Amino acid sequence: MDISSKAITTYNLKEDLSTKLSEINYDKLFILMDTNTKEHCRSLLNGIQNIDSAHEIVIKAGEENKNIEAVMHIWTELETAGAKRNSLFINLGGGMISDLGGFAASCYKRGIRYINIPTTLLAQVDASAGGKTGFNMHSLKNQIGLFSLPEAVFVNPDFLKTLSKKNIISGYGEMLKHALINDEQYLEDLLTFDLENIDYQKLGLLIKKSIDIKEYFVEQDPKEENIRKALNFGHSIGHAIETYSLKNNIDIYHGEAVALGMISELYLSCIKKAFPEEKFKYISERIKAIYPAFSTADCKDELLEIMQHDKKNTSSKINFTLLKDIGDLEIDNYCEIKEIKEALDYL
Repeated sequence: MDISSKAITTYNLKEDLSTKLSEINYDKLFILMDTNTKEHCRSLLNGIQNIDSAHEIVIKAGEENKNIEAVMHIWTELETAGAKRNSLFINLGGGMISDLGGFAASCYKRGIRYINIPTTLLAQVDASAGGKTGFNMHSLKNQIGLFSLPEAVFVNPDFLKTLSKKNIISGYGEMLKHALINDEQYLEDLLTFDLENIDYQKLGLLIKKSIDIKEYFVEQDPKEENIRKALNFGHSIGHAIETYSLKNNIDIYHGEAVALGMISELYLSCIKKAFPEEKFKYISERIKAIYPAFSTADCKDELLEIMQHDKKNTSSKINFTLLKDIGDLEIDNYCEIKEIKEALDYL
């Protein structure tokens, strides 16, 4: 599976998207947005003839709406508007839209083609590339889904100028993960990047680096049977924190939860894989300085229960990707409950 040409970093979205649309033979065009991207991002596509006449589908914003009901709504809209197998579907939004819309398009009439236009930093570096689609079930992250590659992904830093600081550091968390599993110099570039006074041109270069790292792992292992599991670093604990927060109305975004998960999983890397202690202290202190504190004092058992349902697990054992050093990783590690609790205590 060659995905190297899917992600297109563009500073002229209208021209590049128009060119791509002219290259695809389709009968009807659909564009999926949530209520936020409808308000803040749709206007950036105004003036593109085919986009202006596209059938719009709008769903409610928020991770709590990444569910089967939203998928059914999309399918109903497609059916009512006469979508055929030769139709084209555009996802304009963050990771929730990329995941949900990609799944809906990939299943409708056994699959119609789709394009991702990610509008958040998290979606640009993570959710829109790599072909993972899906939705949540019973508050558990991405329990239903499939692998399905988009026709193209258009990454445009201009969308990021509308984002809150919380959205920026959410995407930044996934970028830190890419650096930790691949490139020590890239990690230092990220840790010295000014998040208070953002240089969007420089950020565009960092985004490209993150996408390149993700594509490197996905190209080697498209269906996550081996080395692509490296991209799950921070996610075993991070997803549990995110799920717990969603159930308890705690305002933590995906990338924030992953960043917190990386602190705990770096701790496990120290005690299980001899990750250098000085690097661990330096990195974890820098992450803690950026992200909101999260106390596990009263929820360790619930977090462990959530981890038991993680789709990455085998034989009921909680599966971790751990690091021996920056860029030196080991997949399929299983930790004792006592060790995981220690890691949660450190967080």
